[in-house]
Amino acid sequence: MLKNLLSNLIKRIFDMVASLFGILLLSPLIVLVILLIWVKDCKSPFYISERIGKDEKPFKIIKLRTMIVGADLKGVDSTASNDKRITPIGHIIRNYKLDELTQLWNVLKGDMSLVGPRPNVKRETDIYTSTEKSLLSMRPGITDFASIVFSDEGKILSGKADPDIAYNQLIRPGKNELGLFYIANRGLGVDLKIIFATLLSIISREKALKLLVRYLTKLQANSELIRLASRKYNLAPKPPPGTSRIVTTREQLNFD
Repeated sequence: MLKNLLSNLIKRIFDMVASLFGILLLSPLIVLVILLIWVKDCKSPFYISERIGKDEKPFKIIKLRTMIVGADLKGVDSTASNDKRITPIGHIIRNYKLDELTQLWNVLKGDMSLVGPRPNVKRETDIYTSTEKSLLSMRPGITDFASIVFSDEGKILSGKADPDIAYNQLIRPGKNELGLFYIANRGLGVDLKIIFATLLSIISREKALKLLVRYLTKLQANSELIRLASRKYNLAPKPPPGTSRIVTTREQLNFD
């Protein structure tokens, strides 16, 4: 218990110091991106939406807007790279993950951590299996293992008839397995390695994936997770953690 409390305290102090430093260092870039978004349609450059955080408590996540105003009213949670709701400048922002920079404020506030399972909307957490609910036991993060492995999420969903079903078949299983693995192995050393791999992925995703494979191997991840992290093989439909059934219909999204 004392060890966990100390670990959590160290993680929180690191998050606060690193996020404040990041905000100060990156503020010129953030301001530039804000101006580019605003010039396009003279609408708010921010996208503020409710996400589910630690212990299933909702919070407002702050992102830079990459889609048309009102895009979230379409009722589709998963976004393909060819989604017509994405603005021209939005494509560039998404490619370099610049829309995530304002989440440093969420980290500073304590809603999020630098590293942790990515936060989801309530519609998604409501359909978590009991196993996946463990992902809500800690603060969600800006990045984690899955953020690097599935950084091409938009391309994976591109051309799919139902992006939400495709997400639940191809991405959700591996993404949440990696999230659960992170929770079981979390620590400042692991966080630093993930942050480094995330920064490396901006320059070379291929090198970042190779580095991730080495990290996971050292942490004694199972062969399936290591194979997934390499992304050398085509993704195939799988059941989410905690069930043996593959999602095939929207009605089936609500099973446990």
